[in-house]
Amino acid sequence: MPATPQADAIVLFGATGDLAKRMLLASLYFLDADGFLPEKFRIVATARAELTREQFLEQTHETLAARSEGLDEAVWARFSKRLTYVGADATTAEGAARLCPVLQGCKAPFFYLAISPSLYEKVCVSLAAAGLADDTSRIVLEKPIGRDLETSRHINTSLGAVFDENQIYRIDHYLGKETVQNLLALRFANTLFEPLWNNLTIDHVQITVAETEGVGSRWPYYDEYGALRDMLQNHMLQLLCLVAMEPPADMEPDSVRNEKVKVLRSLRRFTRADVADKSVRGQYTPGVVAGKSAEGYEAERGQKTGTETFTALRVDIDNWRWAGVPFFLRTGKRMPEKRTQIAIQFKPVPHSIFGRASTADLAPNRLVIDLQPDEDIKLSLMNKAPGLSQGGMRLQSLPLSLSLLNTYEGAGGRRRIAYERLLLDVIHGDATLFVRRDEVEEAWRWVDGVADAWAEAGQAPKPYAAGSWGPSGAFALIERFGRDWSD
Repeated sequence: MPATPQADAIVLFGATGDLAKRMLLASLYFLDADGFLPEKFRIVATARAELTREQFLEQTHETLAARSEGLDEAVWARFSKRLTYVGADATTAEGAARLCPVLQGCKAPFFYLAISPSLYEKVCVSLAAAGLADDTSRIVLEKPIGRDLETSRHINTSLGAVFDENQIYRIDHYLGKETVQNLLALRFANTLFEPLWNNLTIDHVQITVAETEGVGSRWPYYDEYGALRDMLQNHMLQLLCLVAMEPPADMEPDSVRNEKVKVLRSLRRFTRADVADKSVRGQYTPGVVAGKSAEGYEAERGQKTGTETFTALRVDIDNWRWAGVPFFLRTGKRMPEKRTQIAIQFKPVPHSIFGRASTADLAPNRLVIDLQPDEDIKLSLMNKAPGLSQGGMRLQSLPLSLSLLNTYEGAGGRRRIAYERLLLDVIHGDATLFVRRDEVEEAWRWVDGVADAWAEAGQAPKPYAAGSWGPSGAFALIERFGRDWSD
């Protein structure tokens, strides 16, 4: 296969939307500020709104200036010269054709669809009709890729009619986070962990994605998906794959993605019999978050609904490395704090030599990987407590920290937007951190099994107060298997 050429332009669809303004244009600006954009790289922004180029530049300047990092006017002067705006309905061949004049001279553009997935097929067909989709172009898709396996296959087949699989970049911004990438370095660039990364030494794994905000005005989208399809199907299963995958032969895109697919295929399928013991659904009711009163989901939506805003699951991976090691996943809206965390709980020492009093102090080692709000990796180790004591050596657990913030703040480091890494990879044609079609479809196949099991068992969401850690059943779920959440 020939090498993918370096992209020389991005066509950003949905350029007036929230994602494009807050994340994508800001990421492109910072890449330019740090010298990562190719010299003649163009940014073609397009949306249905009929704006002049000057109006779009003014809006973009205002958005970038409002960011905490501020705006370097010298960088803006260079960045703004790259920007062009085209008002067009790209779901039609006529609208897509309006992009042709501004892309003249571009040999390898890529198309970023920051739009509703329901429009993906129409935009791709229009790009092909306008002669813009060829062997050198590539396309970037935002999640969700469908609502279930059937709709995902339909979208993927529609894309495949226009673009080859190696031209399609399905984005999950979690994979652009520094700490997520550092998980690969931690596992495969150190001899310390890999011999211990199995069911002989690891007791269980927890993955938590907690959000303090509610659904709010996003309820028309969220009510169709819920926590299972919105968060667990993509972000959380991707994190699980990175924790559980076998070492790839190298860092080539297919080498990494092949190992992730193996994990997804090894996930034990959910059945109706699993629902009561291994899953919890919840929906937030009125409560208090960060000292402020918060409405319940049904009040935000305006009527009753059976959509879950919280889910917790026990997941099992049926292979030699992980047999018998439970993975506990939980995600929810209106939680007490914003947190994305992976906790690897090791087994306790098989025998204590320190006496009764000291044995009570013993705690199993734990590796905690925090993705947000802070990016940090902590390994808790047992240590002798300072001072004198009677009745044996006193012990205490102390963390070793690999905090990115503390490590790089003295070097003037800036916390990057996850999209910066991913956009740079698209420019250079590196698909390692993007999701392949069979990954998406394997994830949907497993998630559909969970949803079907819920439906067969008639499991409705249990209420939980906004500002809590979910329904009481979430605590019972993990305690049932002799563990506790890492709170």
